Amino acid sequence: MNEVSALPIGFCVGVFGTLIGAGGGFLLVPLLVVLEPQWSTQTVTAFSLAVVTANALAGSLSYARLRRIDLASFPIFAAAAIPGAILGAWLTAFIPRRIFDAFLGGFIIVAAGLLYVSRRAERSRSSTGVQRKLIDASGIVYEWNVNLPLGILGSAMAGLLSSLLGIGGGVIHVPFLVGILGFPEHVATATSHAVLAVTAGAATILHIIHGDFHEVLMTLLTALGALIGAPFGARLSSRVSGPVLAKILAVALAIVGVRLVLIAAFPTGA
Repeated sequence: MNEVSALPIGFCVGVFGTLIGAGGGFLLVPLLVVLEPQWSTQTVTAFSLAVVTANALAGSLSYARLRRIDLASFPIFAAAAIPGAILGAWLTAFIPRRIFDAFLGGFIIVAAGLLYVSRRAERSRSSTGVQRKLIDASGIVYEWNVNLPLGILGSAMAGLLSSLLGIGGGVIHVPFLVGILGFPEHVATATSHAVLAVTAGAATILHIIHGDFHEVLMTLLTALGALIGAPFGARLSSRVSGPVLAKILAVALAIVGVRLVLIAAFPTGA
C-alpha cells in the first residue's frame, strides 16, 4: 500500500463500510495485515481506526439526513462503548501480530455466523423493553422494542473488542443490534454508524497520544477516500433490502475471517 493507492482504497472502504454500517475497518485491517506485515499491532489498529472515524462521521451525517438513526438509543450506547474503546486501544500495544491476526480472523468468522442466525431472530422481535418508532425520510415506518440494559452491556463489549481489533464497532454492533436486540437492519446500520463515529474517534485520540501513527500522509489520504465514499454507501443502502444487506455483510465477513486465519496459520504462504 502506498500514497497512490490510499485514496481509492479509502473510497472503497467508505462505500462498503457505510452500506453495511460496519465502518470499513473489517475490510481495511485484513488488507493492512496482508500488505504491511512489518507493522505492529498498534500501528495497524491506529491507521484503521483513524480511517473508520472519518468514514463513520461522513456516513452518520448521511444517515441523519435519511432519518434512520435511533436518536434515543444512540447516546446511551455510545456512552457505554467509549470506556471499552479506550481500553481496547491501550491493550493493542501488548498483543503480538500473529496472535492478533488469528484472533481477528476467528472473531470475524463467528460474527458472520451470528449475522446469519440473526435473520431468523429478527422475524420474531421481543415484545418487552422500551418501545421505539422511527419514520425515515422516505416515509418508511420502523417499530421495535429495545432492552436497554442488554444494549448497554453489548455496546460496552463491542467498544472493547472493536477497538482492540481496530475494525471499528459496526461489524460487532450491527449483528448484535439485529440478532439480539431486534433492531430493523437499516436502523441498526445507521445507529451503529453513529455510535462508531464516537467510539472510533475516542480510540484514535488515544493512539495519537501514544504516538502510534507512522504513515500520516497515507492515513490522511485513505481517510479522505473514506469521506468521499461514505455518502455513496449511505445512498446505496436505500436501494438494498434488509435481508440482502445482512447477507452481504455475512458473506464478506466469512471470506475475510478465513483469509486471516490462514495468514496466521501459514504466515509465509497464505
